[in-house]
Amino acid sequence: MPYTYTLTSVVPATPQQVYEAWLDSVAHSEMTGGEAEMSGEIGAEVSAWDGYITGSNLELVPGERIVQSWRTSEFDDEHQDSIVTLMLEPVEEGTLLTLVHSNVPDEHRSYEEGGWESRYFEPMKVYFARLEQEEAGEAEEAEGADESDESEAIGETEVESPAPLQSKFPTERGPLKARAPASRVGNSSPKSKNKKRGAAKAKRKASKATRNKTTRALPKKKSKAKSRYQTKSSKKPKSRPKTKSRTKSKAKSKARGRSRR
Repeated sequence: MPYTYTLTSVVPATPQQVYEAWLDSVAHSEMTGGEAEMSGEIGAEVSAWDGYITGSNLELVPGERIVQSWRTSEFDDEHQDSIVTLMLEPVEEGTLLTLVHSNVPDEHRSYEEGGWESRYFEPMKVYFARLEQEEAGEAEEAEGADESDESEAIGETEVESPAPLQSKFPTERGPLKARAPASRVGNSSPKSKNKKRGAAKAKRKASKATRNKTTRALPKKKSKAKSRYQTKSSKKPKSRPKTKSRTKSKAKSKARGRSRR
């Protein structure tokens, strides 16, 4: 008497990833460890576990539902095909896989009692966990490669410098040649040097003007120091003592004045 049972398991992958891996021959083989022949077309024949399981696709809903007919090499000719239905539902941990196995011969209970768990559910978990680790490693390598490319690009970037200038007035030695501009980023350009020189010149003019204002504002002090050219002989001579001759002349002038009167 055939019977039906239901099993569930959570697989660390998206429903679409589980759907595609189940119907892909290479992925199904790597996932279970046995050679498989699968297809994504309705009505196509399928096989798994090195031909131990055979069947066909009955219904396919991408990312949601897979229905296949299954029979093993242990089925008798009188046994009809069993029906395997996989329903895929997204959950936080990945995909909730609900398997309904119907029309199973009563004497084939080993599938329910650990066959699906050991042959499919556990290998699927290992397979998708490995894929996730490989994808994470590839992403890290890609980021590292991008960073190295960026650093190399920055290192190879050269600073654009102005073309060397030549003098318009040739000399005996030929036209003047400008010095080769420095290629380092830190060296300043001619414009920046001229700006610095102009600023320094303006600063000196301002300080000089400030000193001149300060000097004009201060009162001039009379110098008490003697000139180095001044000598003792330059002093005013003292008045000479009056002599007798000068006294007599004065007396005569007085007498003349009186006589006229």
